[in-house]
Amino acid sequence: MIKTIRFSLIKNIIISMLAFGILFSNFVNSAWAKRPPEIRNQQDLDLKQDMHGQDLSGNEFVKFDLHGFNFSDSNLQGAVFNNSKLNNASLSGADLTDALAYATDFTDADLTDVNFTNALLMESNFDGAKIDGADFTDAVLSRIQQKDLCKKANGVNSSTGESTEYSLGC
Repeated sequence: MIKTIRFSLIKNIIISMLAFGILFSNFVNSAWAKRPPEIRNQQDLDLKQDMHGQDLSGNEFVKFDLHGFNFSDSNLQGAVFNNSKLNNASLSGADLTDALAYATDFTDADLTDVNFTNALLMESNFDGAKIDGADFTDAVLSRIQQKDLCKKANGVNSSTGESTEYSLGC
């Protein structure tokens, strides 16, 4: 009788451990199967060198090398470009209202007539970028970025009517 109780107890422990293992492994697999946030919708994008006039609002371009891409006249409202390379890219006339471009490289980019209203642009590099007519109204920039951009601020944004110099608070 004691052997039967021990066998029954051992059997119940083994069954419990197997059930727990199966449940836990399903949880772990589903949790680990999720894609990291920096690539969650990037496979859905059909990116080409010429993205002129496209509606790309809300898309994420995190850690993308978009060197030389043409995003001119595109709708990029609410887009995310964190840690991306947009050097030598053309964004002329693009709408980047409410965009997030933290630590993004805009070196030598064409940003003429871009609408950066409410954009978060901290730690981004604008060396050599053309900003004539760009609207930075309520954009978040570091003081150093703002001073550097004020040195070359020129023109009026065609869609908002705001001068680049005024929108930067120069």
